[in-house]
Amino acid sequence: MANHPSAARRNRQRITRTQRNRAVKSETRSVLKKARAQVTTGDKEVVAAVVKTVSSAVDRAASKGVIHKKAAARIKSRIARRAYKATKSA
Repeated sequence: MANHPSAARRNRQRITRTQRNRAVKSETRSVLKKARAQVTTGDKEVVAAVVKTVSSAVDRAASKGVIHKKAAARIKSRIARRAYKATKSA
């Protein structure tokens, strides 16, 4: 238990932020998992929509500080590369 009011407040803030960050991170992971499964279909329209959705979700997480900006760029690059390969071979 916190001994000072300011420490108690910081603890409450930490709990709130942790819950918010966990929700955003979980949603991002779910979107990525679905995207990786859909990219293998090779359908150009579906793949383009998937890449757009992933980009949006990852950018949102990065803007909130849940994931690092460069990690977001890396994730987007990898999914785009997979999408390109899937549509190229199909």
